[in-house]
Amino acid sequence: MEAEIVQQMVTSGASSLAGLMATAAWQQVSSRVSRMFGRGAEDEATSTELEVIRAEVLEAGDDEEALADQTAVLRTRLRRLFREHPEAAGELREILAEFTQDSPAPAVTVYHNELRDMTVNGNVIQSGHVGKLVQSDTVNGNLNF
Repeated sequence: MEAEIVQQMVTSGASSLAGLMATAAWQQVSSRVSRMFGRGAEDEATSTELEVIRAEVLEAGDDEEALADQTAVLRTRLRRLFREHPEAAGELREILAEFTQDSPAPAVTVYHNELRDMTVNGNVIQSGHVGKLVQSDTVNGNLNF
């Protein structure tokens, strides 16, 4: 693999793994990550090391410096792994694709109401579901949302 691609995978992979460690999803992904580092066999020493890193990630909370330290440890491990086993980058990519998918975008419903050539002598009421509503043009009267 090219050095730039490897570096990008190392950096983004370490950040993503640290992020996963701070979620409930880590319980599902930890054995797969351990097997990836152990090259197919879940290594007890690797599992223990990952759990120590996770504990420190959780302890770090919003402390960016402490989190950066643990991310650096993961970067070092990933760099060494990819150097010795370049195919592991594909394994990491698969794991991250499965467990770090962005939430699907919420469905958007567009309502278009048009009042033309009328005088409103009262309230204009627009109701709907929670979300964003954009009103444009000039309204003479009250709008209640």
